[in-house]
Amino acid sequence: MKEEHEEHEEHEEHEEHKTITIIINGREKQVSKGKLSYEGIVDLAYNNTPPTGNNVVITVSYSKGVNGKQGTLLSGDDVKIKAGMVFDVTATDKS
Repeated sequence: MKEEHEEHEEHEEHEEHKTITIIINGREKQVSKGKLSYEGIVDLAYNNTPPTGNNVVITVSYSKGVNGKQGTLLSGDDVKIKAGMVFDVTATDKS
């Protein structure tokens, strides 16, 4: 019985560190399974150097989410991700 419990724990640890492929702005990205934050998605979209400025607004929308979910993320939000999920990240300058 003890071995079964240990095997189950190892399986859960392996699942937490599993990587999946998502699409951000038409490009495949490998990420850890679980949740991604708005900020994390923006960093992936812009290779950790997103545009900045007082008038820059970055919009993150997604589709093909868990149970077919789609929507928009705001700063501070996060979303549970799945393989094949699609994100569109757009920066606009409202000057």
